[in-house]
Amino acid sequence: MEKILKIAVLAGDGIGPEVMDVGVNVLESVAEKCGFNLQLDHQLVGGAAIDAAGSPLPANTVKSCEQADAILFGSVGGPKWANLPPNDQPERGALLPLRKRFGLFANLRPSVCHQALTHASPVRPDLIPNGFDVLCVRELTGGLYFGEPKFRKVEESGDILAVDTMVYRKSEIVRIAHVGFKAAMTRDKRLTSVDKANVLENSILWRETVTEIAKEYPEVTVDHLYVDNAAMQLIRNAPGFDVLLTENLFGDILSDEMAMIAGSLGMLASASLGEAKGDGLYFGMYEPSGGSAPDLAGKGVANPIAQILSVALMLRFSFGEEDAAKMIENAVNQAISDGFRTGDIMTSEDGLKLVGTVEMGNAVIERL
Repeated sequence: MEKILKIAVLAGDGIGPEVMDVGVNVLESVAEKCGFNLQLDHQLVGGAAIDAAGSPLPANTVKSCEQADAILFGSVGGPKWANLPPNDQPERGALLPLRKRFGLFANLRPSVCHQALTHASPVRPDLIPNGFDVLCVRELTGGLYFGEPKFRKVEESGDILAVDTMVYRKSEIVRIAHVGFKAAMTRDKRLTSVDKANVLENSILWRETVTEIAKEYPEVTVDHLYVDNAAMQLIRNAPGFDVLLTENLFGDILSDEMAMIAGSLGMLASASLGEAKGDGLYFGMYEPSGGSAPDLAGKGVANPIAQILSVALMLRFSFGEEDAAKMIENAVNQAISDGFRTGDIMTSEDGLKLVGTVEMGNAVIERL
């Protein structure tokens, strides 16, 4: 019986449609080589959906995601929609509801600085002579982004009060801690838990819980860092990290820092996963770590590698197609080694080839 991969494709805004086209081309090429079939359902999301349907997350889009085995996401947002009420804006009206609706509590963001790209990093090359490979495991459905109460009001004095509430239950910390430790077991068996336990009550609970769960993984070396120190140490010694385990807000910030010191946000993929299904696979949403970059939209210069690598993560975690995932990752590595560069990772070294979005995708496809 032929294998059919059912995927909801949500390209979104800005550079989203451009890099998504390239990502889908790579997906179709690897599907042909590996012998599985695709059922792709393209739907609107974000600003494009607001313009066409009046909502950042239309009912048809949600239905498509419900009928799929995975969501391949682009990016949403831009200045055009920045003045809408917060809950109606592309990011808050689409991304957060999708994560909540499908229970996507675990965000995996691999930050890989290839040795060939150390000169594209803003960090001194002597600090990362061989590049680095760090995985951020971020809790995605708790913390400040989802905690209640959340409101604004005008006080009697005329001042404006804004409230966001940072909430974590122990069960949520236990759940994400197991994801982090299991990831560490497949890597270098080192985990750094990030918190602010010197200030925040839920960070104290976070540290206590991670310490407790660590006893179930005696092979993993564990340390704890306050988030401000973690931000400094990533710049000073990124190769010294293996797995970072973080709550929602801290992971959002640190994973973007990791992306920049790796050379560019355009290089970093991500996987947002729910609970494992009975077959050991996950329903997930896969997207680049960067934003919609409206200043680059329509110019054909955006780096598609983050979207391409998101395809690889999708094949691995939602479909168990490990060979196809590795094929894509190896092709990306080879294209970089062969000197292909989009503008965001271009340097003055000899022998490099400045290419656009489509050309970079073609270079990867040729190396599958």
